[in-house]
Amino acid sequence: MGDTTVTTLDGRDQAIPQPVADEATGRSVLRRLRTPRRPRFWFEILLVAVSYWTYSLIRNAVPEQRSEALSNADWIWKVEHHLGIAVEDSVNRAVNSVEWLVVGMNYYYATLHFVVTLGVLVWLYRRHPGRYAATRLALFATTAVALVGYYFYPLAPPRLMTNSGFIDTVLVHQTWGSMASGDLKHMSNQYAAMPSMHIGWSVWCGLTIFVLASVPWVRVLGVVYPAVTLVVIVATANHFWLDAVGGLLCLAFGFLVAGIWYGSSPYTLPRRPPAVNGVSAAGSLRGRRRALSPAGLPPVAAHGSVVAGRAGVPRTPESTGAHPGDHDSPGSRVPAEAEPLTAPENRRTEDGASPARPRPASRA
Repeated sequence: MGDTTVTTLDGRDQAIPQPVADEATGRSVLRRLRTPRRPRFWFEILLVAVSYWTYSLIRNAVPEQRSEALSNADWIWKVEHHLGIAVEDSVNRAVNSVEWLVVGMNYYYATLHFVVTLGVLVWLYRRHPGRYAATRLALFATTAVALVGYYFYPLAPPRLMTNSGFIDTVLVHQTWGSMASGDLKHMSNQYAAMPSMHIGWSVWCGLTIFVLASVPWVRVLGVVYPAVTLVVIVATANHFWLDAVGGLLCLAFGFLVAGIWYGSSPYTLPRRPPAVNGVSAAGSLRGRRRALSPAGLPPVAAHGSVVAGRAGVPRTPESTGAHPGDHDSPGSRVPAEAEPLTAPENRRTEDGASPARPRPASRA
């Protein structure tokens, strides 16, 4: 903002500094962005769709460095042997021997990764709108940092390792729908196994359901879902155990970002968005009008100002066409305070005696 100049008595111009509101405006905008608000449906649909499209585009645009990815897979396998947790091949072969089980796991791997995550987002949107944005931010930050891992640490899944004894269950059983093997493998980056977003997303879903759900058996599902997902990614030879650890680290980063931005854990925020200017952010325009309308208030008879009219609608002199000085107009007349009605037999004269009752005329 510019300064205003004034002319003093001696003829010199002097600038009067004006308050600069840019800094205050910036703080206000930042505070507004960090305040949970009720999400908008179509905006969220567009945001999720564009975000997943961007994630897939970047993930698949990472150069497939096959030799480096296989070398990293051999190193991971050796580390797991050193730690005594290299049992993925045994689990893979055991599950592959039960056809119905392995086919079910293949479909689980290909579909529930998306279906459950979207379902939890919709549930948050409807039941916990005040926590939706912060929890969604944790998911988005988790996915974003995973792209860094895909780019700087290409890793082949166990099923692509040579002379390792792993079985590509999708290829063997011709399971439909997986982009990891078969005819659809050319549409996806095959060397983006570290970190595992199947684990990152499933644990995000499980935590959200377990913490926020009120039904006990639903909370149990929140615990079971990521555990089953861990077994599935190992049994289908799509990930190592350590890939799951990488997914958990990415998820921790996502919740850290959400906590810093909103100043609190997403799950501890209010279930409903806070009120804005005394009116709930979740309230509709109709609800606000209903809250501010005097139609629901009882009619009030003020001294010469408001008189109850038909159907409980207040009558004023202005509404009846009368002027304040016109005492004969109907709108300005104020009924006098009515005396309490009493039965004739209960009435008494000024000296305290009961008035005489008229006797009925006798019949001839």
